Amino acid sequence: MLPLRPLLEGRAEMLFFERPGAGWSARGPGNNETPSAQASTIAALMDHLGIRKAIIAGHSFGGSVTTAFGREHPDKTLGLVFMAPATHPWPGGATAWYYNLTTIPIVGRLFSETLTYPSGTLQMNAATACVFAPNKVPDFYVADVAIPLVLRPNAFRANAADVAGLYRYTLDAAPHYRDIKVPTVVISGDRDKVVYATVHSVGLVRDIAGAELVWVRNLGHKPDWIAPDLVVGAIEKVAGREVDLQAMAKAVEIRIAGDTYGAGKCADITAPEAELAPT
Repeated sequence: MLPLRPLLEGRAEMLFFERPGAGWSARGPGNNETPSAQASTIAALMDHLGIRKAIIAGHSFGGSVTTAFGREHPDKTLGLVFMAPATHPWPGGATAWYYNLTTIPIVGRLFSETLTYPSGTLQMNAATACVFAPNKVPDFYVADVAIPLVLRPNAFRANAADVAGLYRYTLDAAPHYRDIKVPTVVISGDRDKVVYATVHSVGLVRDIAGAELVWVRNLGHKPDWIAPDLVVGAIEKVAGREVDLQAMAKAVEIRIAGDTYGAGKCADITAPEAELAPT
């Protein structure tokens, strides 16, 4: 919300949605731990607010929610915008150990109630730096975005359940992405240190007919903060405007070409499918 809202204020009706259990949102009734259920929650909220159709934009895990919405609620979908998404099965299917531990009954609850907040607080700045790397974390980002909220026990357990179940979900969902027929833009950086861009972003453009891949060199996992102008351009394009996203991406590359934050501290991730990356 913080980087995009100022660029769209007065130009669009905006709805910023917290995944159930994140931020100040409760988990809610039912199975709200799958992207499909979360997409249905968004659809229900749109009905409640009288929003007939919308462009759905999702970042990272939100990419899977965005694909679920496009597949399961096509009558409500004007277009899709993905930012560094996580949408496809990835090599090995591994997730961070603390997510899997948190989903274990009793042990996981004890861990989330006692250790996640103090240990997470100690590692927060370093972890955030690697999410953005090689780009610079904006000043006051951690405080302004209220990142510590994710360390609260209930929120941590909700997020852990989401992430731990994502691989299984994508195994079933990815073969059906070809059913998505709306205008789609995928924005991804070649230095993403969180998700395999060559698996997820390249896979989406392969699977969704007519989707456009905006591949940005030296961009990490946060196009929403590092290139919000490019994200707004993508929203405009799926809304039907003539926008040269590739030219905009080149301008972003020039702007961030010298970024080397996290060098030597944040390891690059490389997938076996790296040959799929655009040249």
